[in-house]
Amino acid sequence: MSKAASLRELLAGCEELTIVCHNNPDPDCLASAIALGRIAASAGVDERRILYSGTVSHQQNRAFVNLLDVDLRSFDADAVRDRPEGSLLAFVDHSIPGENNEVPADVPVDVVIDHHPAEGIEARFVDHREEVGATATILTEYVLELDVTLDSTLATALLFAIRRETLGFLRGTTHEEYAAASRLHDHADRDLLRKLSTPSVSGATVDAIADAIENRSVRGAVLISHVGRTSERDAIPQAADYLATLEGVETAVVFGIVERAIQISARSSDSRVHVGEVLRGAFDDVGSAGGHREMAGGEIPLGIFADRATGDTDLVDIVQRVVTNRLVEELHLSDDGKREEEQVEE
Repeated sequence: MSKAASLRELLAGCEELTIVCHNNPDPDCLASAIALGRIAASAGVDERRILYSGTVSHQQNRAFVNLLDVDLRSFDADAVRDRPEGSLLAFVDHSIPGENNEVPADVPVDVVIDHHPAEGIEARFVDHREEVGATATILTEYVLELDVTLDSTLATALLFAIRRETLGFLRGTTHEEYAAASRLHDHADRDLLRKLSTPSVSGATVDAIADAIENRSVRGAVLISHVGRTSERDAIPQAADYLATLEGVETAVVFGIVERAIQISARSSDSRVHVGEVLRGAFDDVGSAGGHREMAGGEIPLGIFADRATGDTDLVDIVQRVVTNRLVEELHLSDDGKREEEQVEE
């Protein structure tokens, strides 16, 4: 039995499906949740809900939710823990309770569909494919195999998610992404795709990216920068995307303080650097971090940083110094910006 058929069989035996997005969900997560809900509906599941925690702050994410009229509900721990008999809990675009989500670590998960690196995934149904470029690619495969109605809303959501997750088919793209896009293309709303691709940008986002440009420090092919404190969490990965295009830069890491946590985003085109492993090695003991070879992120509770600071300016200085030093150490950068292995070769 195929993965899609196995999933539908599991869903057909339940009365209610709760889909939990990861914190601050992006289009890949949201589109995958929409598609899973459609599959559940086709299997006869009457009660379906999509829960999220954090914020939907990136301008493209806000446009996605508003233009596609996505029915999102705030995360409710009690609703997840105290589910009635016959209810299933599903994760899309993430896989472990308590990691990048608010689900208690002891809550059993029934369905996991994800493409991010992870270990120890436990669920009744698991489709974990690190080799594909987007979780929406996997859900597109299911929708097509199960003959779920592919209307313009669903097709547009999935196609935009695949394009966004792969940076326009330039990052982590496989044959599966091109095949999925080809099948979705004729059903998608092109005007809506254009609107999703070019949403308006807030002044706070522009300011944060400007701060990242000003605060950049380049050591060899590695750029490290920070935005200080910002209300725009999603400005940090946008700044990382932009600074990674700077001539001579192969790895860019940008961080900043958002509310009571340090958010980190990394991008790399250097085949010798796995930024997911870099962030995990640098910050796993103080927060959660990880991701792919080319793209990764992390979150560190302020905790001890806030306790050591006498004011907000002092806090930013402490965070900048400690986070930068950890990155320099984990990346094995010397004072002249070269990695240690490069010096050995010389």
